[in-house]
Amino acid sequence: MKKFLFSPEPIWLNNGIGLIRIVIGIFLVYHGAEIFEAAKMKEYSTWDSFKNSASPATMVYLGKGAEFVSGCLLVLGFLTRVASIVVIGTLGYIAFFIGHGKVWYDDQHPFMFVLFGLLFIFAGPGSWSLDKLLFKRS
Repeated sequence: MKKFLFSPEPIWLNNGIGLIRIVIGIFLVYHGAEIFEAAKMKEYSTWDSFKNSASPATMVYLGKGAEFVSGCLLVLGFLTRVASIVVIGTLGYIAFFIGHGKVWYDDQHPFMFVLFGLLFIFAGPGSWSLDKLLFKRS
């Protein structure tokens, strides 16, 4: 028990990262699936944050589409680092431009996705990923 709790050695590292990647991907798919709800998308495009945009509807559809596609890629563990860059860009924009950049209070939710995106860039996809199957070195 002492070795488990206080050891600096990783426990179930690749599987843990893989599990976190899949759960984060599911959350992104869930939030991005709003792209298929026209009323919700129309509501988002009326937000003050989009009023100065040339095409508010396009911005909203691009954002939700990016969430949905990157979430699907993360669930599969396919192009994980590319998907992570999309997550960082999209949710970073939401945290700092749509929100007010108060990542310690109001905008924690999108900023946490940014941090997880950084985790997957640095650590890779973990276990159970198509990246491991398709791109492993011989």
